[in-house]
Amino acid sequence: MAVLMQPKKRSFQIAGHRTSISLEQPFWEALKELAVRDEIALSELVGRIDRVRGKTNLSSAVRVYILAQYRSPAPPSSSLSTGEGKTPPV
Repeated sequence: MAVLMQPKKRSFQIAGHRTSISLEQPFWEALKELAVRDEIALSELVGRIDRVRGKTNLSSAVRVYILAQYRSPAPPSSSLSTGEGKTPPV
């Protein structure tokens, strides 16, 4: 269980610059599942979250996005890409 609690840092190129986010293993797994569901690359999903996060820390925004997707009563949608529907808070 302690291993699952250790954040793991990964780097992404977003909007032309490198950035890193640190997430615990269960969050990485959930984020990958959401990217597969939406048929997009993990880096694209992180980029979409980055574009709507405002001043929130990116790692926190990713966690909140994941939680919102899994709490959603309806099947999660890819509203981040289309701008349609209600975008989960990040």
